[in-house]
Amino acid sequence: MAEKTVPAMKEEKNVVKREVTRHPEYFVTPLVDIYETDEGLTLLADLPGVEKDGLKVSVEEGILTLEGKVAERNRQGLLIQEFEPVNYFRQFELSEAVDQNRISAELKHGVLTLHLPKAEKAKPRQIEVRVS
Repeated sequence: MAEKTVPAMKEEKNVVKREVTRHPEYFVTPLVDIYETDEGLTLLADLPGVEKDGLKVSVEEGILTLEGKVAERNRQGLLIQEFEPVNYFRQFELSEAVDQNRISAELKHGVLTLHLPKAEKAKPRQIEVRVS
């Protein structure tokens, strides 16, 4: 099956310099859905257990970084624990088609929603045809 390419954003494949200190045992890659409209992209990332204080979203040199940390819960009286608190980490390379200064984010019920507006030059436009 061929992969579908999202022209305005592609997952960063070579982030060795950024992930050298990140041991894979301690980080989970959050699952995402990405939708594209004429206005931009919407990225939904599943980050169960992450609260606002444990979330960091940043853009640096065209790299969008999502980092989330699940806070330790009170273990007093704990008999069985099937959900181990984890840290989330994922990066994407943004193209020039994304207006990086207008990216917005919202966290609700463990789902991070990022709105990545397209730059004006990347938006489709209608060309008026004149009749002479």
